[in-house]
This record gives sequence, C-alpha cells and structure tokens, in this order.
Amino acid sequence: MQALASRRGSAASARAVAQLAALAQETRLAIFRLLVEHAPDGLTPGAIASRLKLAPATLSFHLKELAGAGLLGDRREGRFIWYRPDIDAMDRLVRYLTENCCRANRGAACDTACAPAVRPLSRLRRSSS
Repeated sequence: MQALASRRGSAASARAVAQLAALAQETRLAIFRLLVEHAPDGLTPGAIASRLKLAPATLSFHLKELAGAGLLGDRREGRFIWYRPDIDAMDRLVRYLTENCCRANRGAACDTACAPAVRPLSRLRRSSS
C-alpha cells in the first residue's frame, strides 16, 4: 500500500515540477496569467500575440510548452483555436503546494494560515461546465 502511495506521490511531484518549470519562464507566465484573466473562454493565438506583442512562432512554442505541462486546453471553432487555462490543473498544483501546510504545527492558527485569501476558482469551474 505504501508503494502505491509513493508512486502516486512521485507522479504528483513530477507533474508539479513540469508545471512549475513551464511557468518559470517570463513569457509563459505572462501567457498563462493572461489566459486566466480570460477564463473560462480563453483567447485565440492572434489575440494573445497582439496583447503580449509576441511573434507567432514564439507564441506557438510557449503555448506548446504550457499545453505539454497540462496547464492549457484548446478548443476549435471553425478555423480558430481558442486556448484556455486548465483551471482544475492550476487548482491541483496549488493544492499540491499547500497540502502539507502547517502539518507540524496543527492548531486553530493553521486553518487560516494556509487558506487562500480569495477562491474564485469554484465560480470559474461552474461557469465552464
């Protein structure tokens, strides 16, 4: 049982490392933040390139990296592709980063120390379903 939990932990850790690595680059972080602003619908590559003043090839490279890390999804509408953030993946990453918050210091102060200040994600998830 412990080996299974360890493999799950390793998979979660590997996923978090890949996602954090994808976001640890200024252009990709800017793209992701822009798409989060436009969640749940997202934006077309042309709109992203225009807002962030990126060349199409540069944008394509960064979108591929973010999608490969599981942080973006896309949908096709006719000849357009809309990229949108995967809000559930973002939420899982934040949960992974904070799951052990205050573990060594259980108490009433811990409940508020680790709680996010704002949680608009549930609203976004409901409207994108």
